[in-house]
Amino acid sequence: MLSLALTSIAVGIFDVKHYVHLQLVPHLSKHHQYWRLFSHHVACANSSDLFLAELLLYNIAIPIERTFGSVKYASFVLLATLLNTMFTFVVMLALRMSTYTEALLNYVPSGPTAIIFSIIHQYIRLVPEAYHFKIFGVSMSDKIWVYALATQVSISHLPATLILAVIGLLTGLLYRSELLQLKGWRIPHRLVRFAQTWIAPLLGESRSIRRTNRVLPEQRPSAESSSLLDETISTARTPRTVPRPTARPPVATETPGGETPPSDTEHPNQIGGGMVRQWMTELTGAARPSGTAQGTVRVPSDVEIQILTGMFPDVGRDVVLGVLQRSPNIEAAAETLLTSQRS
Repeated sequence: MLSLALTSIAVGIFDVKHYVHLQLVPHLSKHHQYWRLFSHHVACANSSDLFLAELLLYNIAIPIERTFGSVKYASFVLLATLLNTMFTFVVMLALRMSTYTEALLNYVPSGPTAIIFSIIHQYIRLVPEAYHFKIFGVSMSDKIWVYALATQVSISHLPATLILAVIGLLTGLLYRSELLQLKGWRIPHRLVRFAQTWIAPLLGESRSIRRTNRVLPEQRPSAESSSLLDETISTARTPRTVPRPTARPPVATETPGGETPPSDTEHPNQIGGGMVRQWMTELTGAARPSGTAQGTVRVPSDVEIQILTGMFPDVGRDVVLGVLQRSPNIEAAAETLLTSQRS
């Protein structure tokens, strides 16, 4: 893609476009300029042809190179260039022999049209369809956009480009067939090493595709445990000790009616329960979950604390207390601790 763009711009700037097209008469038959058989592949005739060629190469050549690998893809492009050049010359001579078809392919516009259609054949055979859609009841796939661009290229300079498109498709078919055993040929190792040493640094470093071996989706917590994981629970031991708060004894005062207000022992859910919640919150260092009612915090028993402490010896006692307080039962608390250790 880079070389095609640079050469197309260069031949336009230096006004040498007349050297890059192919014409049987008089360039080949009279002047014997056989180098034009190869030079017409390296540049496009105009900016619109260059734009369409770059769009097609971006959409078809990159997936094929990723499928083949760089060495096999370079070998395929080199073989496609040689075969298309030979077939184009043979077809031009064959059409020249008849007076009815001598004007069909006497002039071939510059551009890698035949090579692009050889790559399109590999794209048709190897690249799967990503999605389907319908337009006016007609089912289509995402590859329709590539085919639309290819159709526009094939009819850009009739009839020459249409004949080149057919030649390119036949060359791609011949490469994939077992007739000539072309798929096993590779470019010489010296040429590969030369490209890696001198050409690759000019293009810059490219990051390799990151492939993952994870085929299973991540396990998501259930609805019950997700509500318990709203806060981040750390299983690390905390050396910091929090002093136990001391409760001030209530002072009995008489009301104007001669009655005394209720003590902590009479309403433990209202006064004593609040002191216990405050003490547990300060002990664990965690905030009370949002949406929790004033008197619904569960106070764990010593048996539950001992069971979880034995199950998780590396977890501090204050963390166990905090998890039990925020869990509806001991099973949910154990699940929360296991989840936190896995993460």
